[in-house]
Amino acid sequence: MPENNTVKFGRFVISHPWLVILASILLVVVTTYGARLLEIKTDYRVFFAEDNPQLIAFENIQNTYDKADNAMFVITPKEGSVFDRETLKSIHWLTEQAWQIPYTTRVDSITNYQHTWVTPEDEDYMLVGALLCIPDKSSNFDSECEHESVTEQMIDDLSDDEIKRLQDIVLHEPQLVNRVINPDSSVTAVNVTVQLPQDPDLEGLEGKAWKEKKMEILTAVTKVSQHVGDLQAELMERNPNLEVRLTGVVMMNNTFAETGKNDMMTLTPIMLFLVIPLALYFMIRSTSGTVASVIIIIFSIMGALGGAGWLGIAMTAPMFSVPTVVATMAVADSVHLLVTFLQGMRHGMSKQDAMVESIRINMMPIFLTSITTVIGFLTMNFSEVPPLRDMGNTVAVGVTLAFIFSVTFLPAMMMLLPVKVSDKKSKGHHWMDSFADFVVNKRKVLLPVMAVISIAIIAAIPKNELNDEFVKYFDESIDFRVDSDYTAENLTGLYTAFYSIDTKTGSGIHEPEFMAMLKDFVEFAEQQPEVLHVQSYTDVMKRLNKSMNGDREECYALPKPSLDKGCNGVLLEDGEVADLDTLIRELTAQYTLIYETSLPRGMDINNQVNSDKSGTRIQIALENLSSVQVLNLEERFSQWFEKNAPQMEISGSSPAIMFAHIGQNNIYSMLKGTAWALVLISLLLIFALRSLKLGMLSLIPNIVPMAVAFGIWGLFQGQIGMGLSVVTGMTLGIVVDDTVHFLSKYLRARREKGLDKEAAVKYAFHTVGMALTVTTIVLVLGFLVLGMSHYVMNSHMGILTAITLAVALIIDFLLLPPLLMLGGKKLKDKIAN
Repeated sequence: MPENNTVKFGRFVISHPWLVILASILLVVVTTYGARLLEIKTDYRVFFAEDNPQLIAFENIQNTYDKADNAMFVITPKEGSVFDRETLKSIHWLTEQAWQIPYTTRVDSITNYQHTWVTPEDEDYMLVGALLCIPDKSSNFDSECEHESVTEQMIDDLSDDEIKRLQDIVLHEPQLVNRVINPDSSVTAVNVTVQLPQDPDLEGLEGKAWKEKKMEILTAVTKVSQHVGDLQAELMERNPNLEVRLTGVVMMNNTFAETGKNDMMTLTPIMLFLVIPLALYFMIRSTSGTVASVIIIIFSIMGALGGAGWLGIAMTAPMFSVPTVVATMAVADSVHLLVTFLQGMRHGMSKQDAMVESIRINMMPIFLTSITTVIGFLTMNFSEVPPLRDMGNTVAVGVTLAFIFSVTFLPAMMMLLPVKVSDKKSKGHHWMDSFADFVVNKRKVLLPVMAVISIAIIAAIPKNELNDEFVKYFDESIDFRVDSDYTAENLTGLYTAFYSIDTKTGSGIHEPEFMAMLKDFVEFAEQQPEVLHVQSYTDVMKRLNKSMNGDREECYALPKPSLDKGCNGVLLEDGEVADLDTLIRELTAQYTLIYETSLPRGMDINNQVNSDKSGTRIQIALENLSSVQVLNLEERFSQWFEKNAPQMEISGSSPAIMFAHIGQNNIYSMLKGTAWALVLISLLLIFALRSLKLGMLSLIPNIVPMAVAFGIWGLFQGQIGMGLSVVTGMTLGIVVDDTVHFLSKYLRARREKGLDKEAAVKYAFHTVGMALTVTTIVLVLGFLVLGMSHYVMNSHMGILTAITLAVALIIDFLLLPPLLMLGGKKLKDKIAN
């Protein structure tokens, strides 16, 4: 019988092992060389495509007003209150030191809060100064006290009455309460706003200047985070009575990178040097096979990361899981070749003939399974999240390389390494043959039982909620998560919503009608149960109006409504009220100008008002909300603006809103990608198996495991976020592997050996059952290792994938065989022929 091309290929590989090994090493070197191009990107913006509408809106708001990226020190005195003298000295010290943090543009705390007031001696002269300068400036109008000039002695010299006055000022200021201090003065914050360099800063640069700026961009978050951490440690050393926690966008960015790097440095070694070697050795009992397989895995990981570099892919939090995923996926092809190879040697074949036969039997199935796995991971290109697309493409490269090395490097290495096999049939194969007898004998019971169980579990899918909480992307062992939760419970939220309201007219914010609308929206927002704090320029204007009217409490209101309370009486002195709105507009513009010119460097109002005073930004602090809650709140705000400010140009966005939208959109995009993958893989199976009915039948064991896994997830967890949205497409390509291997052996028994369907099922179990069991165990263990990640997106993805793969093996062993044994003689003859 003439040898086919697969056999010729196998004989070439085993006849030229050194050539094949050198060629494999050369391929690894070439692909791995691209790893030098890899960059670690820590900015959360990498989760959004450049054309993402929420990102565009957010960047427009950021470019119009001051940047909102921040690092926040959350300070809690263990004993006493925030207004104890020692604590005030610590807050003052930290506020000044925070200006030394790289890229800082603004520092906000209670001690440098710029208050406005008048004194009884001169009610027509408004004073503006930092909180700690109020006593000095109140007693001396000519005082030049500024925050940086305050000394510890000055704080020590404050009387109890003066401290009580400062506390009353702070706790009655809406700009501060539930933003930088809580109502009971037990927790306060120093908020540092930074303007980090970004890729647009590279425009126009070349050569060395470009490289230096690029390096600055890549290291900016790390620099800021390290400086912030150093200040945290120094502050707690200076004042042991203080607990200092860190949160904010910059700290979140840094945590993304640190968690990812930690996973890669811990989980990948566990996979490579513990889980896979032990699982392989105990399953196949071959030291040489285990060593060769581990080398292939290392080659595949190196090549995948190198390929990512060549493709211009950056290292982000999801990308750090690639080595673990590739290590898990790369082992499957090796196992099938090794199991068949060792079986051949046990049956008396020579090493060379056993390997050629293994390649002949397994080439089509492992080629097919590699293609389906690659298709599965490539469906991640339907994702709305660029790092998930990058992860899918990189793993696809790794899976491709694993296939190449498995059919070239592995056989060549096995020809050079000593291979010992036992003549005695392994216990595993004895067990598999007995299990096959059980499945064949009980097929009429297994089919309805498995169907009922599957349907019952699948019925729990509606218990899942499409949701995301980006603070909870990290588990509770991560300081950022713990500190952010503490801050949300005791002070303010990391979740925010920014709204830019533009009149499209210069100085339009001073119009009384606009101010009234703004006040109404602030009141509406404050009524929402999810809202912790609203920062608006109306609060500044109310305070200025009060100060310019002798600090009368009844004048703490916007200029026009305060007329009814006898404030701004000068506007009505002439009795002319026909042009009252013009007078009020001019008055509010004057208030703004006086206030602006009195503020020190870095404490201006550009974070709330744009340059031509045509628009203002409202910042809303929220509780830690799910994506569904964020979208619901955003819809309420949008409806309010449509009804009450249709003439205004409204733009709303924030990291919370961005993550909420992309989490929802990504889920629907990935369902679309999975559908396409299912169609492609089904057509591929029909063509490869040369059977329309078996190709269609394969849909059952390919779809049911995913549905059952999501049913189990609904019963025990119930939250489906950004990470889990890719599991359907990703696991589809893997789940198909078991089906393909089982069906290929089943068809070989029917077509080549002429066995009936019961005997063909037993043959499939005997030849591939152990290999499927070994690969599934390794895959499940591998993804469970990924489940140990502190990055919850990776962790949940690993756990749900492990569940899916375990269910897939059960379905392929207990449901697929009874389905294959259904049908009469017509189906039997058609398949056999």
